[in-house]
Amino acid sequence: MDPVFDRLEATIRARRDAPADTSYTTSLFAKGRPKIAQKLGEEAVETVIAACSGDEASIVPEAADLMFHLAVLLADAGLSLDDVRAELERREGVGGLVEKAGRTG
Repeated sequence: MDPVFDRLEATIRARRDAPADTSYTTSLFAKGRPKIAQKLGEEAVETVIAACSGDEASIVPEAADLMFHLAVLLADAGLSLDDVRAELERREGVGGLVEKAGRTG
């Protein structure tokens, strides 16, 4: 759907089974999901800090880091941005409060 994200996901998938010392991405996979999730959380916090800084331009690189680490987490779980797109499409036209009330668990 989006060529940049499609290429990013393809690169991440290609590096998933490569030796851990060949790239940052492969080193994340080697460290496991807890480390990947930790990095995702760190990038989320850095994005929030950038958003609150008053410097709108600083949000963009942090958001890119956040999206990258989210794509790595999804790949580690055997999921993709297409799965997220499908969920967003499922929610389309449903108010947020209604959607949230309908969740189980």
